[in-house]
Amino acid sequence: MGSSRGHWEQVYAARRAEAVSWYQPQPAQSLALIEAASPDHAASVIDVGGGASTLVDALLARGFSDLTVLDIAAPALAQAKARLGKDAGRVAWIAADITAWRPPRTWDIWHDRAVFHFLVERAAQDAYIAALGAATRPGATVVLSTFALDGPEKCSGLPVQRYDAERLAARLGPGFRLAGQAAERHRTPGGAEQSFVYAVLKRQ
Repeated sequence: MGSSRGHWEQVYAARRAEAVSWYQPQPAQSLALIEAASPDHAASVIDVGGGASTLVDALLARGFSDLTVLDIAAPALAQAKARLGKDAGRVAWIAADITAWRPPRTWDIWHDRAVFHFLVERAAQDAYIAALGAATRPGATVVLSTFALDGPEKCSGLPVQRYDAERLAARLGPGFRLAGQAAERHRTPGGAEQSFVYAVLKRQ
């Protein structure tokens, strides 16, 4: 996912989730867009690159019951499981590289905050889009967030690809229709501000 498994495992082995630059105590924007897509909280949700994110905690608290978290770094998932305690058993956990993953099922909502922008090579982007297509069906919602055009050019020592919502939709291709978008100014634990864009897309 933008680099080797070893890179991301080293990141999480060296730092707690609360110390990484992408940490959010409350993932408000992601949560709002997911809830808008499933007001009754009945949808199945996969959080791609979810790692140690607190999004899964918030979704469980709101009554979502079919939740999957996928991340390339097993230590990140281990941090999330430890934080959730017994509730970790209510979540499916997958340690996998999204560009080499073969989905075993489909989900109603695909959420990704800050994985896709690490894929700067077209072949890796194509592999991600293939996994996305296999993991969703017509009518599914994709909530995809990356650094915005005025966002950072690098993260965690790696180059990133910046987008706006229209460019994200164009890159995913005609199988996905742009249905909404949002902007976010994220403040890192170190106090820096980063500009994100969120695209909400419907699988055609």
